[in-house]
Amino acid sequence: MILKNIGKHISLNPSEKSQLLSLLPSISVPKKEIIIDQGRICDTLFFVESGSFRAYNLNKDGKESTIMFAPKDWWVTDMNSFLNKVPSLLSLEALENSMVYTLSRSNFDDLLNKTPKLERFFRILFQKAYIREQLRVLDNISLTTEERYLNFIRKYPDLAEKVTQKQIASYLGVTPEFLSSVKKK
Repeated sequence: MILKNIGKHISLNPSEKSQLLSLLPSISVPKKEIIIDQGRICDTLFFVESGSFRAYNLNKDGKESTIMFAPKDWWVTDMNSFLNKVPSLLSLEALENSMVYTLSRSNFDDLLNKTPKLERFFRILFQKAYIREQLRVLDNISLTTEERYLNFIRKYPDLAEKVTQKQIASYLGVTPEFLSSVKKK
């Protein structure tokens, strides 16, 4: 699946594919395991081959805010920590038993130097992620909770069944009780 994901934007020859795969070990992640710890430097970019994840921030009062979900066929990391080598602002938790490919920061840099096509791929990937997050911010300030909930269901149809109402409410920035009243309408 990872080569198909990359193939949406660039073509790699067999040698480049082999080199890429040699630098992408896969790991199994059990449900509820955290693979990025808030407060620790994240030096890994993950590709979700199967399963799904939730990225969240825990504030000083212990309140969780879900920042994003990462279903299968998604790349995910704490980008600020990964690129700037600063403590992560997020934790990344498996919502179900999952499998990810891991790309360390050193292997990432090595790949970009040896395979310029991959630099193009990651530029496109990061641009799309920036646009997605910008649109999410605009939705949060311009749409009703009901509209945001319907957008969530459209964007993540498979995840809607796997996450708790509390996690969805956290993602939408409302209380679970308020989300419940919106869903009843």
